[in-house]
Amino acid sequence: MNSLPQTTPAAFTPGRHPGHLAGEPILRVQRLNLAYEGGLALRDVSFELITGERMAVVGPNGAGKSTLFKIIAGLLKPDSGKVSVFGADPSGHICISYLPQHNHVDWNFPVTVNDVVMMGRARKIGFFRWPAASDREIVNRALRTVGLSVYAQRQISQLSGGQQQRMFIARALAQEADLMLMDEPITGLDTPSQEELFSVLDSLKDEMVTVMFALHDLKLAASHFDRVMLLNHRLVGIGEPSSVFTKEHLSQAYGDRIQVLENGHNVSMIDDACCGDGGE
Repeated sequence: MNSLPQTTPAAFTPGRHPGHLAGEPILRVQRLNLAYEGGLALRDVSFELITGERMAVVGPNGAGKSTLFKIIAGLLKPDSGKVSVFGADPSGHICISYLPQHNHVDWNFPVTVNDVVMMGRARKIGFFRWPAASDREIVNRALRTVGLSVYAQRQISQLSGGQQQRMFIARALAQEADLMLMDEPITGLDTPSQEELFSVLDSLKDEMVTVMFALHDLKLAASHFDRVMLLNHRLVGIGEPSSVFTKEHLSQAYGDRIQVLENGHNVSMIDDACCGDGGE
């Protein structure tokens, strides 16, 4: 596994975007409700994040994880409720970076890794303007941070799955994002690639980048994140893993789709359902 360079502390400093209100949390979600024609997506979901926090969002297939991320990113409008980022509406907020599920990306599109990372600068550069030397340097720093400098001119389909996810993290860094929404980024990755991805996220702790990360693996959620959210259309539990991943909560979230096994203080699950959130 390739070693990853350390982040340069001065390179990426969150909180430099206009429209942020002093004293407001980076994310406040209040009583979100959304229903599709096929049924309920989210019901009465409320929580807050603090700057620099890393939260894992866990739940069964179709539980509303992707829907929640899209609402926070300003890509969907809820039927009711409110989302605020540093006290302001998320729509158009350039401090939010949304990393979609792997199967929602056209990997054959003719762009290079460097092109994708430079897209993170687009809102700051403005339309019909060329990147300045400072923009190119920020992109180069982002690529170095995630260990992809040597792949900068490769077409994106030529990267491994783990490298593709690191490319999107580099784009978020070039964007100078305060909040990263990562939707199932480890699905399909082997263990070394997962470890590389978490290593990159660990290197961002000092930069106070806030991360919401949807995944299915409870052990990874418990070992790599400050708090966890257990979601199944409604908020089943939120907090430290030991208080959320209880037999009662897991049974509420997954129902008869799983068997919950207790062994002392440890709780494990047997889930026969296939993974992947189906875009929701």
